[in-house]
Amino acid sequence: MEKSERPIIVPWDFSHVAENAFRHAVNFSKILNRKVLLLHIVPEEKDEAGKEKELIESAAKLEAEHGVHPGHLVRSGSIFKTIGETAKEQKAEMIIMGTHGMKGAQKLFGSKALRVVVSSRIPFLVIQDAPKKDQIDSILLPIDFKSENKEKANWIYYLAHNFEARFTIFKSRVKDKGFKRKIISNIKYIETYLRSQDVDYEIVTAPGKKKFKKEVVEYAFGNDFDMVLIMTTRDINWVDYFFGAPEQYIIANKHNLPVMCINPRPMRITGGFRATGSA
Repeated sequence: MEKSERPIIVPWDFSHVAENAFRHAVNFSKILNRKVLLLHIVPEEKDEAGKEKELIESAAKLEAEHGVHPGHLVRSGSIFKTIGETAKEQKAEMIIMGTHGMKGAQKLFGSKALRVVVSSRIPFLVIQDAPKKDQIDSILLPIDFKSENKEKANWIYYLAHNFEARFTIFKSRVKDKGFKRKIISNIKYIETYLRSQDVDYEIVTAPGKKKFKKEVVEYAFGNDFDMVLIMTTRDINWVDYFFGAPEQYIIANKHNLPVMCINPRPMRITGGFRATGSA
């Protein structure tokens, strides 16, 4: 399969935030040499033909405005499963999805964006606004005590290799000695990897005066980062949605920061304590 054939998928619902996502996808497609694919989900198969013409019209309008010709695809099903299934089928490079943030009943029952994100091992870039510039130059890496943080290493290499971005490790400040040891272990692992790949980085420790998720968002916004790279909660379930997993807050942040979400590999060994939430 040629490199350009692995598409960047943009879930398309004909909204303003979907167009913002397309504009991000245009920037990424030029850097990564990928095609952009608009994906529209309808409830039932009988609805597919009716939306095909409308989607073709959207694709033509976007091409005229942005100079990039997107592919288009209509699929039936649930957005919480079909987007991830289609991305796997298409061997997608990534999914760039627009969201309206946390509004109304979502604050209680969970972010729709997060429920879509955890449906796929393919990375999601979740955005709210149009891109401020064409390039990703600075990326914030929140690191806490959870072991899945180490899985960020491969994606750090991917982003460093393709975007030549500057990385800042944002270290969680905790009082618990056990959690401190785990954070140190995660930092050492990430540092060793960054040095081996000659990636430019710095380490900043969070103040520890607020919840880590809030300090992540405040630091990213205050220092004008282009993107935040997070891991989602492993084996997330309804409890995480109900009580609000930390990444749910970061994804729907009030400053509209772009957030790249990576889903960790499933836990092979079960049993013992499971800490919910990851950032």
